[in-house]
Amino acid sequence: MSLTISARLRRCIGPAVILVAALAAIVPQMLRGNSCGHDFDYHFVSWLNCLNGWQHGIVYPHWAASGNYRAGDPRFLFYPPLTWMLGAALGAVLPWTIVPMAFTFLVLAATGLAVRALARQALDNGPATLAGCAALFSGYTLFTAYERTAFGELAGGIWIPLLLLFVLRDRNPSSSLFKRAFDGSTAPLALVVTGVWLSDAPLGVMGSYLLASVAVVSALLKRSLAPGLRAAAAAALGMGLAAVYLVPAAWEQRWVDIRQATADPSDMIENSWLFARHTDPQLDQHDVELLRVSLIAVVMLATVLLGLFFTWRRDKLPASRSWWIPLALIPFAILFLQLPISLPVWNLLPKLLFLQFPWRWLVALGAPTGIFLASAVWVTRGWRRVAVVAACTVVFLGASAAAGQFFFQECDDEDGVASMLSVYRSGPGFEGDGEFAPPGTNSSLVATSLPAACLVHDPSVLLGYGSMGAVPAWSASQGSCEATFSAQDYGPEHLRITATIGKAGYLVLRLQRFPAWRVKVNRRLVTSLSKRADGLMAVPVPQGSVDLTVDWITTGDVIAGRWLSLLALLLLTALFLLERKLSRSRLS
Repeated sequence: MSLTISARLRRCIGPAVILVAALAAIVPQMLRGNSCGHDFDYHFVSWLNCLNGWQHGIVYPHWAASGNYRAGDPRFLFYPPLTWMLGAALGAVLPWTIVPMAFTFLVLAATGLAVRALARQALDNGPATLAGCAALFSGYTLFTAYERTAFGELAGGIWIPLLLLFVLRDRNPSSSLFKRAFDGSTAPLALVVTGVWLSDAPLGVMGSYLLASVAVVSALLKRSLAPGLRAAAAAALGMGLAAVYLVPAAWEQRWVDIRQATADPSDMIENSWLFARHTDPQLDQHDVELLRVSLIAVVMLATVLLGLFFTWRRDKLPASRSWWIPLALIPFAILFLQLPISLPVWNLLPKLLFLQFPWRWLVALGAPTGIFLASAVWVTRGWRRVAVVAACTVVFLGASAAAGQFFFQECDDEDGVASMLSVYRSGPGFEGDGEFAPPGTNSSLVATSLPAACLVHDPSVLLGYGSMGAVPAWSASQGSCEATFSAQDYGPEHLRITATIGKAGYLVLRLQRFPAWRVKVNRRLVTSLSKRADGLMAVPVPQGSVDLTVDWITTGDVIAGRWLSLLALLLLTALFLLERKLSRSRLS
């Protein structure tokens, strides 16, 4: 019994070390507060709006009411739900001041554990744990966590290693094609594909291409169709499970100006090659960031290639070529995609340009870097092993300190958690995103301090004024509203205004136009709304008593996505039971 307990404790050492490493990685945030990186405001506001939706009984929120200065936006339809739901869940039980740090810790810890699980397919407990630590301390992981605070992409550090784990695993090498393909790995792989797509859309594109590429290479090396069959089944079921998000996001893109997401010159693939420089002044800041991430890419690529070289020289490569060769090819493929010569590939493959930045592929480099580095430096002798562990600890702590020095982004007064909470609860709301505006409109024209409803005789009149480049602001003294009205009932996906109108006209609502809104005036459905340059609703109203309601409805594409996800869940359950039966048969 004591031997059993001792063995169990030894198995817990590796995960415990990774948890401590993840805690060390967020020490700069523990000392200085959260880092207000590039995407921090967007994610934090999404967490607040999601929790508000839950408090109103909405399980899957669709509308972020505080966007566009309280006119709202449909971001939840287009941004995958896992990260903003996790942030909202943490905010429901923790003080908001520590939620970003807790979020970062959880994702970094899960990244290390996922890489360790992948490494355990070929390495012992010690080097596998070292591989997990190396992955969570890698330059791009810390860059994403601190400077970019791109929490959705940061979650890729979890899903990519698990994707590689299940697509490369081969439990029945001498069995039939069917048993090799469905050996207990296909159902978990399908769940990983679902997690990839529900974490970040660009990550979903990368994960899909990575899955296909690794499956093809593995199939060629094994001279078997089993890896391809497993990958195809998992991709179909995984994307089917994610259909509750994917179908509405794909269908409803026609309802917003989604092209603005890649319209900026800094978001174009050809402007972000490794160490690229530009004469356009608009790209000055972009080039500063590009130089930094290019240095990170070079360091990571050099590390993984040197690790691979020394592992090969020391004859420590895993016996299975079909396992390590796909991992070894990943850095070469990523290096190719960072160079201008790869532009035809970017233009040819569907949706690949949606990634915006070639260096986003570095998220897939963390696992190979950690595995080949650990395999190259690990030794089994006592004092040498202690020296390796001590040296790696110093390097990892140095990486955490460097992230706090070079990647950490100080919060401006308006970007701090306390300030954003104050604005959310009682202030004018937050700036909107142009890609979520109705087609042909400009969300930068939405004025601050608008009333819930403004009566006008011309539905196209602009509300609010501002100097060149400034956000327009509305006030009653401007005289743009003949009368203003408050909402008697207001929620994230519901609005009701009852009023007596002196003369017929239009009520301009502080609500962005979107086809999923159902508008009724005196219980009669309004099917035609006048278009405005700022994208707000302009509802025709008669003279006299008016009872106006606006409710979010479940559109056909959302229903289709839910049914597809349900069907995929049933098929996945059947596959899980089948694989379990085959596994028991193999064991017996």
